[in-house]
Amino acid sequence: MDSLHQPGSGQNANQDALKQALDRMWIQFLPLMMERVGILETTAVAVAANHLSTEQREAAHGAAHKLAGALGTFGLNEGTLLAREAESLCLSDAVRPVPSAERLTQIATELRILIESRK
Repeated sequence: MDSLHQPGSGQNANQDALKQALDRMWIQFLPLMMERVGILETTAVAVAANHLSTEQREAAHGAAHKLAGALGTFGLNEGTLLAREAESLCLSDAVRPVPSAERLTQIATELRILIESRK
C-alpha cells in the first residue's frame, strides 16, 4: 500500500501542515509578543518608582490580555496563566490597588524566557 492509502497518513499530513502554519504565525507575531512583554516590564518599573499612570496600567492590562490569548494559541499554557495573572494585577485602579512591582517583574521575566525558549 502506498502512503496515501495508509491509515492515519492524511492525519499526519494535516498535523504537519498545522504545525508549520503555527510556526510561521509564531515568527510573524514574535516581535509583537515581545513588545507586549516590554510593556509589562515598563509598567513594573513605573510601579516601583510610584509613577504608574492610568494609561500605563490600561496598556499593561491590554498587553497581558492579548498575551494570554496568543500564548495559549501556541500551546504555551504556562504563559497564558502568567499573562492572566498580570492582567488581573493591572485591572483598573478603581477595582484594584497598585500592583506589585516585584511580581510584575517576575511575570515579565518568566514570559520573556518562555517566549524566547519556544522552538
